[in-house]
Amino acid sequence: MKQGGSYANSSGGVLEGLVEHVLAKKGFTVVKYKDWLPKQEHYGNELLLKNVPYEGLYKHASTTEFVLISQKYNLETRIECKWQQVSGSVDEKLPYLFLNCSEKMTEPHIIILLDGGGAKPGAVDWLRGVCELFNIRESSISGRKIDLMNMTEFVQWANATFK
Repeated sequence: MKQGGSYANSSGGVLEGLVEHVLAKKGFTVVKYKDWLPKQEHYGNELLLKNVPYEGLYKHASTTEFVLISQKYNLETRIECKWQQVSGSVDEKLPYLFLNCSEKMTEPHIIILLDGGGAKPGAVDWLRGVCELFNIRESSISGRKIDLMNMTEFVQWANATFK
């Protein structure tokens, strides 16, 4: 029986697999960033890059699950996946995640995909609120946007965006 972190990792892997499936069905090529980087000319312009690096708040190497790039739809979206099925430490990591999204990730659009039903309602409300405040502030400055979604909202977003 899996416990603690190994269970969370395998459950998170299911969430990531759903993202890959949805976007592959929308015509995106799924490829690891490290494989794409040296051979960009071998891939198209509709990509879902996996394990994409960025420099985190503490100036160390970090990775995000996905960056979605579309020339056809003129978008570049970083996707952070967090699965929390039972009460745990993900809630406490949400402020750190938000700060990385707002301060260190440079894409114009970031999706925080949070699902599993185990996150504390107060934590989700807090994250939704700071994302909304960020979006209001940045709409007239940089145009950057951070969206908090669950899996259903993500599928709805993908269906509406990639018609």
